Amino acid sequence: MSVSFRNPLEFFSVFKTTTRERFDWVTPLAVLALSAIGVAFIYSAQLSTPQNNWITQLVWLAAGGMVYLAVSLIDYRFWLSFSHWFYLACIGALALVLLPGIGTERFGAQRWLDFGFFAFQPSEPVKAAVLLVTAGILVRSQVGTVNQSLGTLGKLALAAGVPIFLILLQPDLKSAIVLPPVVFSMLYVSNLSNRFFTVALGAFLLLVSVVAWDTHNYRKFIHDNNLDYSKDRGKFEAHSWLPLHDYQRNRIISFIDPFEIDPTGVGWNQSQSMISVGSGGLTGKGWTQGTQAQLGYLPRAVAHNDFIFSVIAEEKGFLGSLTVLGLFGIIMFNGIRIAGLARDRFGTLIAIGVTVLFAVHVFVNIAMTIGLVPITGIPLPFISYGGSFVLSCCLLQGLVQSVYRFRKDFT
Repeated sequence: MSVSFRNPLEFFSVFKTTTRERFDWVTPLAVLALSAIGVAFIYSAQLSTPQNNWITQLVWLAAGGMVYLAVSLIDYRFWLSFSHWFYLACIGALALVLLPGIGTERFGAQRWLDFGFFAFQPSEPVKAAVLLVTAGILVRSQVGTVNQSLGTLGKLALAAGVPIFLILLQPDLKSAIVLPPVVFSMLYVSNLSNRFFTVALGAFLLLVSVVAWDTHNYRKFIHDNNLDYSKDRGKFEAHSWLPLHDYQRNRIISFIDPFEIDPTGVGWNQSQSMISVGSGGLTGKGWTQGTQAQLGYLPRAVAHNDFIFSVIAEEKGFLGSLTVLGLFGIIMFNGIRIAGLARDRFGTLIAIGVTVLFAVHVFVNIAMTIGLVPITGIPLPFISYGGSFVLSCCLLQGLVQSVYRFRKDFT
């Protein structure tokens, strides 16, 4: 489709009309509402501290809005040819993070590239890179039975396995565990044989059993040697072939019994989070009136990011929590709707992949705050504090908007 314009005013007139006709407003409005909620409760969570992260969050959201708009204005089919360059750039950034003197270490993990005026976490954009490369591989490949798809599965294993390996070296388990569900969902949409998913489920259950056995041996090792879970971390790692750190094993045990390891340490965050959620009742204690975060029972280091949902639940209760879940539900159902409207497999795979990625983030984060899964540190999209994460979420939703906007450009 080619259009010529006699003057700039005519261009802006046509652009405005085209944007109004093609732009999907459902997701942007829901994202705007979630972002406003996030800023409000980041402010509330840090009210008793001198920090003003809510202002920084506003800056990141403004930058994210520009990223969203820019990505949505690019025809998503552009990425079919250039996704591998984006992927390689992200892999390069992940490798740089691990180099001494380049990557910045915080809280015992080397996950950031520090540019002075801001620190960037490469594991965030790599989610979009893996999603786009996976979609590109599936579009160009023949998918059917497992035997017919072995070459494709090998490419996907490499495409997802390399970043997962580099992310785990940081270590950053939370960013690694969200990638497999995205790849598997896109394989499912591509009509891969159900036998593959049966085998994959069996492998997953086997992995869970191995981790459970390893955790049992870890507890036995600690008890038999009269060691302390918190003070003697790292001593069991040499006795296990499983590539887990002892602090990760501690999180699993604290999920099973928050008070076994250290009621004022590892188990504290989850127990205080559940108290926060439970104390909110139907309508909550009121904005800025929550005691768990204000008095520091819900640790101030995590209240505004990983456990922001706990603050919302305490201050706005069940109804406030339901509102947040409803807004996320709108975004995810709209993502599925756009996947159905897409005119090609590439657009469908992008929309489904992004929707599943967001669903994993929302489910794991909220389940973590109410004690249904171990603490992993997965943030809540558009609500948790974090610049790299906000930009990544805006980029991903911009891709879905692009699928919607350009769905009619097919003859």
